[in-house]
Amino acid sequence: MLDAICLFDESNPITYSIFKFQKLSDTDIEKYRQTLICPACSGKAYYRKASKDGKAACFGSRYHQAGCREFKPSQSKEREELHAIEVNQLLADSDAMIIDFSRQPRLSRGSVNKGKQEPAKLAQNAQTQKPEPISTSESEAKAADRPSLSTNAKATDSGAGEAELRGGQAASGEKRIAKEGLEKLLHSLMRGSELAESDLWVYTDEKYRWRAKNLFVNFADAEPTETGAPRMYWGTISHVDKELLWLNPADSKEVGIPIDKIAAPLMHKFGLDERRDFEGAAIILFGKCFWNKAKNRKIIQLWSNDLNRIYISKLEENE
Repeated sequence: MLDAICLFDESNPITYSIFKFQKLSDTDIEKYRQTLICPACSGKAYYRKASKDGKAACFGSRYHQAGCREFKPSQSKEREELHAIEVNQLLADSDAMIIDFSRQPRLSRGSVNKGKQEPAKLAQNAQTQKPEPISTSESEAKAADRPSLSTNAKATDSGAGEAELRGGQAASGEKRIAKEGLEKLLHSLMRGSELAESDLWVYTDEKYRWRAKNLFVNFADAEPTETGAPRMYWGTISHVDKELLWLNPADSKEVGIPIDKIAAPLMHKFGLDERRDFEGAAIILFGKCFWNKAKNRKIIQLWSNDLNRIYISKLEENE
């Protein structure tokens, strides 16, 4: 996008060209960048500064409405849309879902960034896996935080193990238990799947479950919980500070995500080589929300600083 509307003063919206915006002082850029929207569809927007190797500064959005003239198709966006289709099918076919925090992305980071996935592979990934019965011998007890399935359950993932899912499920008949990783769940949320409004039971381990509509929370709707209960928070990263202490969501300037203790391994895991790589990236994490001491900012803390419980979807350079 070459233009974006700044709503820092909502009574006086200002349209900035990318050329004008990047000439602002660093202070003004930091002040305005979390209040940008798409000039065509009003979706939340982000600003990416020029890169060290000469890539131009730009505006962008992960929230374009259908038919928005600013939306530019890409290989990664097609993949995200297919993930949304798969998750919607999962919601229709399943009685519950287990989040597999140990699951790695299906594509390597290099193939995703270069956009070289074959169309046939995309189509294959879009096909919903049919439920298959799981026997006791296929148990995966070695995964400590991986809930497993009862002998009366069918799993939509052939790698699922066995154990009892507690509470709320019918005693008779086979239960259809889906199992999915963070990558697909994040992409589906970004592309408007029905997951965030669903009544599906979602298990984050053997003991704890939530209705999907209560578990998946966009940063714009994040509120501290009375008991400190965790949620799956998701959205888009606006920027990271120079000291790599905080991730700042584009969805809300009232929210901050501390990364001071995990910055280096986080960047290594998701191929984030410089601060610019964070800008416009999609993110989902399992964590708790609470107020800072001054009660003027909401902090979302990654649960146990466990990198298996966070996923960042880095932008392609042509997005």
